[in-house]
Formats: sequence, C-alpha cells, structure tokens
Amino acid sequence: MNVPELIRKKRDGKKLTIDEIGFLVSNYVNRKIPDYQFAAFLMAAYFRGMDKWETSAFTSAMLFSGKVLDLTSIPGIKVDKHSTGGVGDKTSLILAPIVAAAGVPVPMISGRGLGHTGGTLDKLEAIPGFRTDLNLTKYKQALKQHQAILIGQTKDIAPADKLIYALRDVTGTVESIPLITGSIMSKKLAEGIDGLVLDVKTGSGAFMQTLKGSINLAESLIDTAKAFNKKVMAFITDMNQPLGSYIGNWFEVYESVKVLEGEEVENLNEVTHHLSGAMIYIGGKAASLKEGISISKEMISSGKAYDKFRKIVEFQGGDFSYIKNLNKYKKSKYSLKILSPHAGYIKAIDNYEIGMSALELGAGRRTKEDLIDPKAGIIFKAKIGYRYKKNDLLAELFTDDKSIIDSVEKRILGAISFSKEKVGKPKLIKKVIT
Repeated sequence: MNVPELIRKKRDGKKLTIDEIGFLVSNYVNRKIPDYQFAAFLMAAYFRGMDKWETSAFTSAMLFSGKVLDLTSIPGIKVDKHSTGGVGDKTSLILAPIVAAAGVPVPMISGRGLGHTGGTLDKLEAIPGFRTDLNLTKYKQALKQHQAILIGQTKDIAPADKLIYALRDVTGTVESIPLITGSIMSKKLAEGIDGLVLDVKTGSGAFMQTLKGSINLAESLIDTAKAFNKKVMAFITDMNQPLGSYIGNWFEVYESVKVLEGEEVENLNEVTHHLSGAMIYIGGKAASLKEGISISKEMISSGKAYDKFRKIVEFQGGDFSYIKNLNKYKKSKYSLKILSPHAGYIKAIDNYEIGMSALELGAGRRTKEDLIDPKAGIIFKAKIGYRYKKNDLLAELFTDDKSIIDSVEKRILGAISFSKEKVGKPKLIKKVIT
C-alpha cells in the first residue's frame, strides 16, 4: 500500500478499509511511517471523519498493536472510568480508591496532559516517588492486593495509542470523535476490564464544547464498548468552569486528598460520587446507581477510601509523608492574587482560557517534549452563579516564571464575565446514557 494514496483517499472523504487502517497504524508503530505523514492522515481524519466501522477498525488496530491483558485470575468485575478531559478534573485520584475500597477492582491506565487539560499521570507523578511506569506483573499484583492500580501505557499496552496520543496533542487533531474514541477504547480494552464508566465533558473547557457533540462522542464510545461486549454507562457533565477550585498537578492532588479526608467540594464531590457510584453498580456491589452513590459516600465517611489511597500511593513508590502533611510540598517562587474588578454575579467563564492560563504558568505542555512544573497552578475561587463584591478574591496564581504572571492575570480576568442580574448555577450532570 502507498501511504500518500491512503492520505489522499481519506482527505477526499472516502472510506478506508480495515486492512488500510491496520497498515497505517502498524507501520507508524514500527516507525516505517514518519510523524509528518501520520500527522497528515490524522488531519484528514479530523476533517473528513470516520464512520463507526472505520472507528472500530482504528480502535482494533491500536488495541492489537500490543498486549490485551487477561485478568480472569483476579476475582470480581473489573471496572474503569475514563474522562474526556477538563480543567481541574481530578476525579480519577478520588474515585479509584473509593471504588477499590467498595470491593470493585479498578485497573486504570491513564494519559498525560492533552492541550489545555491536565493528565492523571502528571498529577500522580507530582507525588514524590510515585511511579506510573510499573510493569504488568506489578499491575496484576496491585489489583490482587489493593484492588486498584494507576499507571500509564507500558510498551506492551496499546503502543500505537501512546505514539498517536502525543502526536495529536501537538498537531491540532485532538477534538475528533473517531480519534478520541480509538484512543480511549484501545487503552481501556487492553486493560482487561469488564465494564467502563465514561465521563464525557461538555462546555467551554471540554474538547466537545456543545452538548450535541458530547452526546455524539458518548454514543461512539458506547457503541465501541458494546462491540467488544463490555458493560458501559456514560455521563455528560458540565465543563463550563473548573471542577473544584485547584488547577495544576500538585494542587489537584492536594484537593483530592482533602475530599478523601471528608471535605465537601461542591461540584467535584457530586461528579465523583456519580462516577464512582456507577462503577460500584457495574461492578456488582450495588443494586442501582443510587445505591452505588450511597456506598461511594460511605467509603469517604468511613475513612476506607483514604486508607486505600495510602496503600495505592505506597505500593507505587510514593512518599506518603507528603499526603499526610500536604503543606510539606515545595511552593512556587511567585504568586499573585486576582481580585474582582467590580461587584456582580459571574455569568460565564471561558474555561479553555483558564486551562491555558495554567499551562502558561508551567502546569502543562506546549509540545510533547516540554517539562511540567508540578507545583505551578491556580486556586480558582470564581464560580458561575455566585455574587462577588469588588476586590473579592477570584483566583490566585503560582509559578516560578515571574515574566508571565501579569499576562496570565489579564487572561483570566478576560475569561470571566459578570452580570448585574442574578445568574443561575449550571446543571452539573447534563445527561446519563446507559
């Protein structure tokens, strides 16, 4: 097969065959196709799309580019969660120990920051010593001992996705339903799961900014999960403002620990308990979603989830003293408080701008080679529907780069819209799809 011909075929809106898609993916993994050619294919697929058969073939090609794990030796229904990404979305760090404490094994293979959104691996690696590169032997050992593991793709698991994921991030091809579906499902199916809960974000801070687009993505993911005979449930959740108040890698670990300790964080707790409740339900430990949510809350109040988090951190090499004493972590050199310029209700937040502001401070990547500053980030206090007085605290910035702090302040103030009239709070759970 000829790579330029296949690129032109997709560019012109024609359907690729299973063999053609398999050829492109396998040869890219084997480095016989260079980045620039595969980037051209990704851009063609971005603009022309792929139907559900092409999407299934793309997913399958990435899935079988490596090992598909067999977890039948581990008792229980294995269930994972995937979020399509958002600003301040730290639910994985909270729900994995919740669900594991409830007796449902959670084999979680996660990714790094993508565009304006944070990555679970980057957050976990903000914990000194925490390793996300454990081998598959350790992966199974953790599931047997602690019912949960949080790692990145190994060289054996969906190697095609690891390469393609990084390339999409720097070529403007992230927001494509077929490409997102293939990326998510290849990793999840390779984990050896029996069930999957999906958190599909919608709004200004999501890759799918419209409700219609988010529903289409959820349905694409569900179709693919069902094609591989997996139990699945999807939630469409709001991402028009940060989830919780802390944005940035260590900051999100900090807030996750506070929730595990029993602190109520308005929108973060609600989303987390719905997702973990669904996982507990799919995992056979609850008779309904409602009961699953109740069990999820009980795992926090009883301290079982916090204790499970400790075991996960220690198993994966993390220094738990930083979790016991959250203020032990090194602070950024510079900080700046952003105050409300006038009184009024917040009616809208451009959440993409908030995510990009965190990236500018050092919490994200512009290119796949960039290093992240784990202590950089934002404490974002502004919430839609709340009234603020002039000079009330809206946000606080933390960075080691003094040169960008003033421009980030302007960017954040430009992302917040005020109204003199009262504004309603956005509905957090937009839709549940089963």
